[in-house]
Amino acid sequence: MKILNINSSSNKTSSTSTTFAEKVVEKLVSENKGSTVVTRHTTYSDLPFIDEFILGALFPQGERTADQNKALAISNKLVQEVKDADVLVIGAPIYNFSVPASLKAYFDLIARAGLTFKYGETGPVGLLENKKAYIVISSGGTEVGSDIDFAGKYIAHFLGFLGITDIEFVKLDQLMFSSETKLESANEQIATLS
Repeated sequence: MKILNINSSSNKTSSTSTTFAEKVVEKLVSENKGSTVVTRHTTYSDLPFIDEFILGALFPQGERTADQNKALAISNKLVQEVKDADVLVIGAPIYNFSVPASLKAYFDLIARAGLTFKYGETGPVGLLENKKAYIVISSGGTEVGSDIDFAGKYIAHFLGFLGITDIEFVKLDQLMFSSETKLESANEQIATLS
């Protein structure tokens, strides 16, 4: 099993989403001998935001130039990591009701027409099928799945757009109100993963 662990927390030392995403990875590795893990930290990978130059490289007028190919190098690497993975584990804290900016930048870089999705006769078709995704999502006050959750729903929709529909959430939401219960529930859920 090839596991891609995607961490998007800005907190390097005590992130709940990171800690529990690592627990998911450890459980999967213990249950699947010979597994490999690639870790991608979106906040500390110096990922570029899509700018005019990258847009030009994504949608060139004719053949791509050497500079355009260079501009897409990190995107190509990220896409290959996702394509190679059997399982994605995404640690996603909710910042101000949505995903961290670095995770959005990451998603922008892996949404590639012809590589991770294509345009079919009836609309977009995801090309990353037969993959499992675990979304470890944490928040201080936002309830995952509520009307003010623009993170969990977005991540599920985005992954579905790429063809990843086998998604399981490990919810660590509203930790400011009921942290012990949420942490215990998440630990119990992770213990049953196989």
